[in-house]
Amino acid sequence: MTVDPITVEVIGNALSSIVEEMGETLVRAAYSTNVKERRDSSTCLFDVRGRTLCQAMHIPMHLGSLLGVVEHVTARHALAEVREGDVFIGNDAYTGGGTHLPDIVMVEPVFFEGEVVAWATNIAHHADFVDRGHAHIYQEGLRIPPVRLYRAGQMQQDVLDLILLNCQVPRERLNDLRAQMAANRQGLRRFQSLCRKYGRALVVAAGDALLDYTERLTRAGIATIPPGVYEFADRFDTDEIADEKVFRARIEVRGDEIFLGFDSPPQVRAGLNLVWTGLLATVYYAVKTLVGPEIPANGGLFRPIHVEAAPGTMLNCVAPAAVNSRTQTCQRVVDLIHGALAPAIPERIIAACNGACVSSTFSGVNPRTGEFYVYLETIGGGSGARATKDGLDGVHVHITNTSNLPVEALEAEYPLVVERYALVDDSGGPGRWRGGLGLWRQIRAEGHACHAFIHGSRRKSAPWGLFGGREGGRCRIEYGAGVEPPVRAQGFLEPGQSVAIITPGAGGYGDPAARDRALVWRDLAEGVISRKVARDVYGLIE
Repeated sequence: MTVDPITVEVIGNALSSIVEEMGETLVRAAYSTNVKERRDSSTCLFDVRGRTLCQAMHIPMHLGSLLGVVEHVTARHALAEVREGDVFIGNDAYTGGGTHLPDIVMVEPVFFEGEVVAWATNIAHHADFVDRGHAHIYQEGLRIPPVRLYRAGQMQQDVLDLILLNCQVPRERLNDLRAQMAANRQGLRRFQSLCRKYGRALVVAAGDALLDYTERLTRAGIATIPPGVYEFADRFDTDEIADEKVFRARIEVRGDEIFLGFDSPPQVRAGLNLVWTGLLATVYYAVKTLVGPEIPANGGLFRPIHVEAAPGTMLNCVAPAAVNSRTQTCQRVVDLIHGALAPAIPERIIAACNGACVSSTFSGVNPRTGEFYVYLETIGGGSGARATKDGLDGVHVHITNTSNLPVEALEAEYPLVVERYALVDDSGGPGRWRGGLGLWRQIRAEGHACHAFIHGSRRKSAPWGLFGGREGGRCRIEYGAGVEPPVRAQGFLEPGQSVAIITPGAGGYGDPAARDRALVWRDLAEGVISRKVARDVYGLIE
């Protein structure tokens, strides 16, 4: 069936509205702070063959957990045996369509006129599985292959009981799972309504046309990059491993197609490894930012993008490699792609962002309730300076895109006190345009002892600047007096002890000497830069 462009646009926008509404349903119905406050969740629609129709503008990394999930389901459960009301759940990075175990995926077939026409899916990061070794995936939590949580509309209580028994905060898990169910049901109803309005055949044909349209847009965007081969290397360090690694990228642009090859060290005995779908999701995001930020996020985007990485390496690990902290690694992949293409399209590239995804997890027994709690947060930092603007301060960047948890919500939910929450002076890389500032978040254990797992990258290397711009500030984790030194980023706080989490800034863009004097004075007045930086770097004479 041939579909006219206007109808494709109308139905494409309807699909976008469906996934956004699913996302809002999930966030509003969620129980945990990680989902209801930080929005660490995503929603997506797939066609009957498992091709991405539309992903909500939530977290790019979650596409890695959703890519291939329909294929995982149908490989275990023949489509002819799938019934209306079936709901599948999974999280395993190797067999369940996930990229790390806290991300639990829920998949539900959308039936219309007795046949599957699409799949409603969502993912939520469940803040659980704490105090782990992270040497291999067996230490990281419960592995769930795609199994039925609901069978023809009936809850499989034994499956739910098995999952909750392996969770440390089962009440949160149960209520967040219910929110995920509500989100999928909303998507299912909306998609069925779309089919009733336009007819099943037209909606399916419009989905196919939408993928083809997206492919054309992507190819046109890639064709604007000068053809050639571009290479870049960057350093990678975290608290979880002793030595510093080096990642390399080789990117070749051939007409309207792009080929990306990655070279990284062998996979490590730490949760820093990245599964193949996680690498693909990161690459698709990074390329999309450069060739067309408004291009729809669907399967057509993927067709002209070709990715290679050797199996058994940090950027394409194989079982049973640990994967819990894979976002640290993903951020460096984006830096590699942006760094390589900066000479080709300088006006579109920003300097290196904080690139760290600094993660903090506190857990213990809440003295107010006597119940075990888990507080998880990835804390933002600086965003890289742009060709015409300063970078943003204290934000999440690239593949995470969550929110910083408000202090009020943190202290109301957990026995923790935020002693300091501020931007980090001088952490933005100087340049004609200044890099964004990192965040300083200091947290104290109140009335109890707790376990703290805090790790971040850019401890040794720094976010790089572009075209004369200077590097941004580094990450620091500073435990207070009397705290035993952490081992592999894991430590303990006694009552009254605290830890300061200082996230990296971002790189500057252009020669600092070209920065407008009025902007330097403004930065100095606002405390963004010190007098020393104003004088020594920008040449400001008071």
